[in-house]
Amino acid sequence: MIKVKSNVKLGTGFDVAHEFEGWKIAFITSAKQYGDLEVIKRHTLTDEVFVLLEGSATLYTADGDEPLEITHLEKEKLYVVEKNTWHHLKVTDKTVILVIENSNTSKENTQTKSVFSIKGEKQC
Repeated sequence: MIKVKSNVKLGTGFDVAHEFEGWKIAFITSAKQYGDLEVIKRHTLTDEVFVLLEGSATLYTADGDEPLEITHLEKEKLYVVEKNTWHHLKVTDKTVILVIENSNTSKENTQTKSVFSIKGEKQC
């Protein structure tokens, strides 16, 4: 049997399209939490995969307290953020990103902290 789901992009920023056993698929669209870089997060139990489908997005990452690295996402490439990697995704209007992650990814196993320096950015 096949299921076809429509209108799964509800515009809330992170919209789950499908979950099955240990994994989930969602869409990220423009929303406050995907705006300016104020905090970063890391998932302690799972990798997270991003695929840019439409628009543009910037991924900020760091393994520890070193300066954040900046990656401008390219369409239809898989960006795997490994577990425990600090990250923030910034999207523009009309951006759509496909997300694949463990279904148990939640606030309980996600840590957040304020942003530190960005690689290549002059410090005052």
